[in-house]
Amino acid sequence: MDYVSALVPPVVMAVFFIALVMTIVKSQGGANKAKEDAAVDAVLASAESARQPQK
Repeated sequence: MDYVSALVPPVVMAVFFIALVMTIVKSQGGANKAKEDAAVDAVLASAESARQPQK
């Protein structure tokens, strides 16, 4: 029975990891994609304007 107790934690972690990856993949795109893309574009634009030297 020692081998069962040794295998349970990695199996449980693998199941949760697979569920996490599936959730991340499913959440990509869809209705929130445009909103997320706009937020990223705004952050990139503000970082780019802060990096440009002022004239």
